[in-house]
Amino acid sequence: MSHALTLITFVPIAGMVLILALPDAIKNAFKWIAVAATIPQLLIAIYLYEHFDTTTSAVQFAEKAAWMPSYHITYFMGVDGISISMVLLTAIIMFISVFASFGINRAEKGYYAMLLMLDTGMMGVFVSLDFFLFYIFWEVMLLPMYFLIGIWGGPRREYAAIKFFLYTLLGSVLILLAMLGLYYYSGTPTFDLTELAANSSHYSIAFQRIVWVALFIGFAIKIPAFPFHTWLPDAHVEAPTAISVILAGVLLKMGTYGILRVNFAVLPAASYQLAWLFLGVIGTINIVYGAMCAMAQTDYKKLIAYSSISHMGYVMLGMAAFTAAGINGAVLQMFNHGTITAMLFILVGVIYDRAHHREINGFGGLAQQMPIYTAITGFAFFAGMGLPGMSAFISEVLVLLGAWQTHPFMVVFGAATAVLTAGYLLWTFQRIYLGPLNEKYKDFPDLSFREAFTLVPLGIIVLILGVYPHAILGLLNTSLVHLNQVVLSTSGAAVAMVR
Repeated sequence: MSHALTLITFVPIAGMVLILALPDAIKNAFKWIAVAATIPQLLIAIYLYEHFDTTTSAVQFAEKAAWMPSYHITYFMGVDGISISMVLLTAIIMFISVFASFGINRAEKGYYAMLLMLDTGMMGVFVSLDFFLFYIFWEVMLLPMYFLIGIWGGPRREYAAIKFFLYTLLGSVLILLAMLGLYYYSGTPTFDLTELAANSSHYSIAFQRIVWVALFIGFAIKIPAFPFHTWLPDAHVEAPTAISVILAGVLLKMGTYGILRVNFAVLPAASYQLAWLFLGVIGTINIVYGAMCAMAQTDYKKLIAYSSISHMGYVMLGMAAFTAAGINGAVLQMFNHGTITAMLFILVGVIYDRAHHREINGFGGLAQQMPIYTAITGFAFFAGMGLPGMSAFISEVLVLLGAWQTHPFMVVFGAATAVLTAGYLLWTFQRIYLGPLNEKYKDFPDLSFREAFTLVPLGIIVLILGVYPHAILGLLNTSLVHLNQVVLSTSGAAVAMVR
């Protein structure tokens, strides 16, 4: 398929333009146009998945054309093992999120237009191989998310939206400065990420460290890594359900993806020197701190938000290991966390639509009234705990196995936190779903077909990857092992560590 990456990126924009061109009176059509815009994207992602060559670390499905040649800026798109799983994840989450948005009943035209614009921004980040193009898509993503939270969010939506915008804008400024530094000090000025990576030895180690830290902060805000995490719980709590799904399912992954794509590939020597602190130590703090904060929450949605901070810590720890198991487990965890957390936020949205509150202690006994909903929630909770047979178990074990070779002390904390994770999830399940039924909720209907449609596909993916992780690992391994070898070789470390 020619121009597959251009199509998968810009088909949502075509849907957005059509929505904006139609009169407001036919507002019921907007959601179906959004569905129609995400179906081709999902089909193209499946095509890319099926035709991806897992035996090479080279860029595939590349599209390259001169864009602003006077400034060495190109329209360069391509995917490798680092990005292909994120392309697939984005397509899946966006398709599900449109259906999860059907409850939006005001200003639907603007909502679905912003949703599709956000889709293009996220997908563009994962397929761009020109740093300038990457940065444009990174910024395109910021504006629609600001409006989606600030207009369609909860009571404190303006505060949450502004906080999200300011944090992300700070990160964007640092990324911009780092990008310009790489451009001007690269010998031959270029924004091509593959050329920047090939010429990484041109940069002095002092320069690499400065730029690496600037890039890390810019990307860490998106993860979010401690102490840049405080925008996330507010954004999740105030955002509509579908936007929380996208935020946890895709946006957080853009931070760790950026570190892999830019920090590791372009600044490998600094990556090896600094990752133990900025990824290993901070990732371990994320794991423990996020779990402890989750345990303290009384708001159902905020609990899931803090659990996301904890689970993204495993991604950072795996990346800091510089072993094949660690880095493969990290990227697999990015995919698995996206599907599991998407399920959890949809489930929170289901109960909020009925009760109009999220106070954990205000429920009780819902299993008697909503057995199907409770069963799926139990499944999602067990997946979040990393129960064997479900996808997160494989990725977290790979992270811990890989990190044990280089950072055993951090692994002890990461592994012990599994007990806290099980504790807060089981305690939450007990308070909401078990015990006597709260009489206020005796008329609650069980899952609707639309709600089940958003949850069941994600559950199937969780099960499949729990028993056959190679479906995603097979895409990752060659590119990630190559990236790992590049980092280790530039640091003087033994390539034999990669096994």
